[in-house]
Formats: sequence, structure tokens, C-alpha cells
Amino acid sequence: MTRATTVRAVLAAAVLLVSVFITLTMSPRLGLDLQGGTRMVLQAEDSATVEANRETTDRTLEVLRQRIDSLGVAEPVLTRSGEDRIIVELPDVQDPRQAAAVIGRTAQLSFHAVQGATPPGTEPESKPESEPGSGRLTLPDEQGTQLDLGPARLSGAGVKDATASFEAQQAAGWTVKLDFHKDAGKDWTRLTGEAACHPAGDERRRVAIVLDEKVISSPQVDPSVGCQAGLPSGGTQITGSFSAKEARDLALLIKGGALPVPVEIVEQRTVGPTLGAAAIDASAQAALIGAAATALFITFVYRLFGALAAVALAAYGVISYAALVGLGVTLTLPGLAGFVLAIGMAVDANVLVFERAREECQDRPTRSLRSALTTGFQKAFSAVADSNITTLLAAGLLFFLGSGPVKGFGVTLAIGVVASMFSALVIARALTEIAAGSRFVSDYRGVNGIARPGSVRTWLTRKDPQLFRKPVRWLVVSTALVAVAVAGIVVRGVDLGVEFTGGRLVEYSTSRPVDVETARSTLADAGFGDAEVTTAGDGDISVRTGKLDNDGEHALREALATEGGETTKVRDELIGPSLGDELRRNALIALGVAVFVQLAYLAMRFRWTFAVASVVGMVHDVVIVVGAFAWLGRPVDGIFLAALLTVIGYSVNDSVVVFDRVRELWAGNRKTPLATIARRAVLQTVPRTVNTGMGALFILVALAVLGGDSLADFALALLIGIVVGTWSSVFTAVPGALVLERRTGAPPPVPGKASRRARAPRRDPLDNGARV
Repeated sequence: MTRATTVRAVLAAAVLLVSVFITLTMSPRLGLDLQGGTRMVLQAEDSATVEANRETTDRTLEVLRQRIDSLGVAEPVLTRSGEDRIIVELPDVQDPRQAAAVIGRTAQLSFHAVQGATPPGTEPESKPESEPGSGRLTLPDEQGTQLDLGPARLSGAGVKDATASFEAQQAAGWTVKLDFHKDAGKDWTRLTGEAACHPAGDERRRVAIVLDEKVISSPQVDPSVGCQAGLPSGGTQITGSFSAKEARDLALLIKGGALPVPVEIVEQRTVGPTLGAAAIDASAQAALIGAAATALFITFVYRLFGALAAVALAAYGVISYAALVGLGVTLTLPGLAGFVLAIGMAVDANVLVFERAREECQDRPTRSLRSALTTGFQKAFSAVADSNITTLLAAGLLFFLGSGPVKGFGVTLAIGVVASMFSALVIARALTEIAAGSRFVSDYRGVNGIARPGSVRTWLTRKDPQLFRKPVRWLVVSTALVAVAVAGIVVRGVDLGVEFTGGRLVEYSTSRPVDVETARSTLADAGFGDAEVTTAGDGDISVRTGKLDNDGEHALREALATEGGETTKVRDELIGPSLGDELRRNALIALGVAVFVQLAYLAMRFRWTFAVASVVGMVHDVVIVVGAFAWLGRPVDGIFLAALLTVIGYSVNDSVVVFDRVRELWAGNRKTPLATIARRAVLQTVPRTVNTGMGALFILVALAVLGGDSLADFALALLIGIVVGTWSSVFTAVPGALVLERRTGAPPPVPGKASRRARAPRRDPLDNGARV
């Protein structure tokens, strides 16, 4: 065993030991879509400048944190998003009405002197709701009396503490006791002292306590209090025939303090715990079954080395999971799907290496197995690096331009890419090099799996199809596929999800089966005639409406319960129209930036003609996937966007592998026609394309079948994308590059370091002397 192999083995063992330790001692952070709960996005209003907006949002965040802590929610998460948004995550909170009522109210508490009053039913002399610049208000008290109030003399900021208590002895029932800060206590004494200067029974002897421009209490100052003496500065209590819940909520609002500005709920998502648990179970089953099928497949194709790659695949799973846990990444449902998907993608690097090693063994049958394997790793590194960088670019776009759970998918995908490269280039290489040093493995070619050509390579060598005699024909076929997809977009339209249009989507589970027509009729009778009612998985009812607040959702659920019995909310998504417009705009920006970034990278790494052809193939794939969803009537939402950007990365990944081989062969054979070079490159890389695609398909089929409704569309988009991407990398990108090269007449690439090594080209086993 060489020194380099020893270093790789030690490094692999160290990383695995640390990963196993983290896996056994730490628990993952689950997003609300997996553990259940409510997620709200609040937007602060009325901030004049960016600086003021940021400062106001920070103050609002601290007030909300105090309120939510008082709610008793376990491990709430509050973070600022941008300049004026706050993300609030409340685990295990299934009814967001109470939380929204508490955290969304401004709670502007103030204390006023009463200037006069008009009894109920009497027309006041003047009815100014407010006098600009004076701070005077005319508000009804708890009995309906119109109170003419002076400017606020004391604000809620002066309240030190607020507690709810039951006063049985004084027959006051539930009250809220207030304790003031020192300076505020002096203001309170001064205010009550001025009120005490009026006769007992006079309305001006009252002090009004106002919360959000509503008089919640207006007690008379006790007759025993003398003029200018006032009540003690320590505190007071608010009475008002409160129930226990009303008193506690009021104390919570006052204690939490006033929000600097009003806030609007622009997004709200609620997921039931059963849905999250089912998603975790389904994803775990899909991961196990898909990974097992992938491991069996690569073992069947590459024998012993395939089995060792399967071991490295298992190590990849442990390492990537430990990285997610150790870095504190919140694992969301799309992120979990990304983790499962990356298992299939992790096979790609091993397949690239093994196929290159097979070519080396074919060219020089007497070459040692270790030498062929080493050369395979060296020659595959460029394609592995380029293909993984393009996937990392897609993951970065998901993180920076996505929202909510889609960001989690981007993080998970990026971690998976890095972990897969480590497993392939360090763990799998150490295992295979150790095995290659065995005389038994080296002597028995049927055992090691790379000393003999595979069935796909053997068939291609025998048939030697002349693929690119007329490349324009392939472009015509691709154009026809795009035309069908565009027809679906035009004729059927794209069903944009609530995330992009705004509105509310709620999914219910009922104890008694309810068909769609019955549910639609029941909701129409209850005043929800514009609701779109469809079925969801396992007989659930999905309801989509326009603007619907939390009270309206509660009424909708009650109406559905009349037919379905006990009705449980499984999922609830509310997106404000402004946020929907923003998310839709960001989705288009993400796609545009994805195209530009991939084009820029490919142009830097390859010829511009190759880059343009690859991007054309990528756009071809995107249009076909969107068109397929239009024809199938499937929703296009944030999860679909994550799948689409992943398809972009996969499509470019495939094209990179082909063009990397074209560049290598063309640099070493500059006088050979490009069409011949392209044919050789495609035929040499087809085994890798087929074997890698099969590995990903096993995972995606498992996700589509076992992942439930929440992951079915994600898996379907990727299944379509991988099939179409495999086609476009060969029959769209390559013919496109040939057409562009023919029209521009650009010279072949100048040999670089890699090309100088290839000046004495090896005989291509797929080249039978035919010329195109």
C-alpha cells in the first residue's frame, strides 16, 4: 500500500469516526414542516428610510420575543429577514389564531385624563374622532359612554410588570395589576392627583386606560384621594369584567410592550405533526430502498469495485448527515428530499472513475489494475470537478434566491455534493486501491469489475452508430418536444401554487369520508362559494381560497365538520398577495441568474460554442419540465422551483461530462473532424450517463412512490428532468455545438498540459475507421 493510499485511508477513518460520534450524540434540528407547528412571516410597516426600517424591525423583534416567551412555546425561533421582515417559528402550535392575535397586535397602551363624557344614546355636541396635533380622542368606554380624552400622559413603556389575578374578596373578578417604573410612577401619581381635583361622580375624575385606541378601563379615582395627592406611584390595577383568558392575554400584551409599528402577516404556514412524522417515515423508507437498489445496481455493474463504492456510499450518508447535524442546519421536507436525492448523485463520481479505468484496461490489457485505476481517477477528476461545481452553483442560487424551506434544500444539496466528492475521491479511492493491490483481485478480471468492458460499452463497440451525420435532424426533434411543451403552457396554462399567487391553501383530514362535490356544496352554503375544493392524499380535502383570515379558516373548518365529522387541519399555507408577487418575481430572477451563471462558468471552462449549446440544452429541459406539469395539471410552487434548479444542475452536469471528453479528444486529434470527435466522445461517455442516470432513477422512483403527496411532485419533476436532460446532453447540446462550430469556423483548441499528454493518442476502441 502506497503512502498516498495510507493517508487517504487514515483521513477517511478519522472523518468517519467523527461523523459516527456526531450521529450518535446529537439530534437534528427539524423544520416545522417535519415536526409540526406554525411559521409566520411578519412585515413591519410605515418606516421612512432603510436605516429607520432596520432599527424599527430590530425593536419589533425584541418585543415579539418577549411576547412569545410568555406564551410558553417550546423553543420558538425568531429571526429577521431583510430590512423589514421577521420570521416567527412556533413548534407544536397548530391553531395560529391565538398566536397571531397576540404577536400581531401593536398593543399601544396609554393613560389619559378624561375631559368629558356623553352617555350612550346621546348625540355629542361634536364628534371628533381625533384632533390633529392635540392628541385628543373621543372613544367609547366599556359601557358605551363616549369619552373625550386628553393627550396621552403615560405610555405602556412605563409599565414595569403586568400580571393577571383573581380578586375574589373585592368581587372584582379577574383584573390586571400594573407595576410602574420609577419615573412613570410619578407621572401616574400626577395624573390621578389632577383627576382627584374634580368632585366625586364627575366624569373628569376618571382616568382612561386605552389599548390600541380602545378604552379597556376608565375607573374613578377613589373619593379618599385628595386633590393633587394622587395614587401611590407603585402601581394600579385594571378592571373590566375580564375572563381568565382575557386577563392573561391583556397582561401578556402589556408586559411584552408596544410594537414600534404595526406588523402584517404576509405568510403563514401550519403543518400538523402527523404529516411531518409521515414525511420523515416516507423519506427514510425511500432513502433505504433507493440506496439499497442503487448499491445493488453498481455492485452488479462493477462487481467488487462496485461493492466497495456501495460501502463508500454508506459512508457518504453518515458523513453528510453528521455535517447537517453538526452545522446545525434545520432539516426541512425539501431538504430531506435533497439529502435522499444526493445519495443517487453521489454515485456519479465513482461511475466516471470506473468507466475511465475500464477504457485504460481496454487500451492496454497488460497494464496493472492499480495503474489503470490511478489513471482513471486522474482523467476523471476534471469532469468530476466541473459537474459538481455546476451543481453547487444551482445549490447556491437556491439558497440566495429561494425562500423558506427551499433554502434548506439548497444547503442540503451543497453539503451532499461536498460529502459525495469526499466519499468518491478519498474513501472509495482508498478502498479500491487497497483492493487493487491484492493479487487475487488483479488476476481474476471477472471479480474486480473494471478489467472487462461492460455490456453497454461492448454493444456500442459492435454497433458503432453514426450519430451526427446530420446534426440538424436531432435539433428538429428537440424543437418539436419544446413546441409540445409550449403548447401545454399556452393551452392548459401553468397552475401557479398559492406561494406564487397569494391566497390560502388548507388541507383537512376528516373522520368520515367526504367527496369533493359534497364538500364544495357544503362550503358554498357556508359562504365560501369561491373556494377551490380538491382531494389530497388518503382521502383528505384540500381547499384553496383567495384572502381568508384565521377566523375565516376556523369557520370554514367548522362548516366542513358538519359533513366530515371530526376535522383536523393537516396543512395550512397563507401567502399575502405582495409576497406572492415577490416570490414569483424571485423565481423568474432565479431562473435567469441560473442560466447566466452556468453560461459564464461554461464559457470560462470550455469554448463559447460549447457553453451556448449547453445552455440551450438546459433551457430545453426547463421548458419541457414546465410544459409537462402544465399538461398534467400539477402545481408549480417553491418545491417545484427547487426541483427545476436541480434539473438545471443535472442537465449541465451531463453536458459537462460529454464536452470534457470532446475537449480532451479534440486537443489530441486536431485534424480529425469535430463530428467524428463528438461521436467518439458521446459513445465513450454513454455508459457513464446510463449508469449514473439509473442510480438517480432508483432514488426518485422510491421518493415518488413512497414520499407521499408532499414529495411526489418534486420527484416527478426530477424524473422528467433527468430523462430529458440525458437526451438533451447528447442530442441537443452536442448537435447545437456542431452547428455553431460549423457556422463560426473556429479553430480547434490549442493543446494545454492535458493535451500534451495526449499528443500520441491511444487507439479508440470505438473507432472502426469510419468517417462522418
